[in-house]
Amino acid sequence: MPLTADRTALDFLDAHLEALWDGADLPLPQGPVRLAGEGGGELIHWALDQLRRIPCEPKDTFARQVSTLLLEFRYRRCPWNAAALRLLDDTYTFAATGPRRHKDWAHDVHAVMHRSVSDPRGWVRLDWDRTNAARRTMPAYPFDPPDSSELPGLLYPLDAEAAVAALAIMAEEWQSEPAPVRSRPDRDAVLADARTLLDRYGPTARYWTNATTATSDPAPDFLAAGLQGTQSHRFLTSEYLNGLDFFEDWA
Repeated sequence: MPLTADRTALDFLDAHLEALWDGADLPLPQGPVRLAGEGGGELIHWALDQLRRIPCEPKDTFARQVSTLLLEFRYRRCPWNAAALRLLDDTYTFAATGPRRHKDWAHDVHAVMHRSVSDPRGWVRLDWDRTNAARRTMPAYPFDPPDSSELPGLLYPLDAEAAVAALAIMAEEWQSEPAPVRSRPDRDAVLADARTLLDRYGPTARYWTNATTATSDPAPDFLAAGLQGTQSHRFLTSEYLNGLDFFEDWA
């Protein structure tokens, strides 16, 4: 299906703001400017107006303000983005969606972990390591995913409601979580955001986890355990890179 002009402009403006945040010195993006000038795209009008108001100097202040603008732009773009950012943006998390191109879905998972595909709808991707220099030698960094043929053997099926809880507790921190999701006053709101994210994939979606608690039970109580009570197969690199020594991961 071809992209609409509005969707194309939104994607382009998102990429432009991200590049500015990364320190690129770029002029205003002409595609979104043209669409806004033709009267289309209220969100594009707003974002471009805000961008024009940000002083270019000093550079570090400009980058911070562009980062704030990009975050708000993504929030406003669609409810899925807003739910993803509320749920996971404050934790060290990789969250991405890719297209289904292979009969064996493990190949599609591999592509997502290597960042070689983009979201078919252009919705937000959370990736703290997208610009990490380690990716020059390890494209999947911080992951070291097994071969596609080995991946299914390290994952276990989950019921839909268990998948919601599994995603919700990713809002926790591994080692220093002061307030597990199960005891938070906004527990129901956290679960609602997780459900919004998974509802995107429709009623026939299937869910998998590398959490070993699901080895023999597709409906474990993830909320009761929290991240600190959950063990998993590792997909992270064993390399010691850029001063970071990874010790836990869970999907």
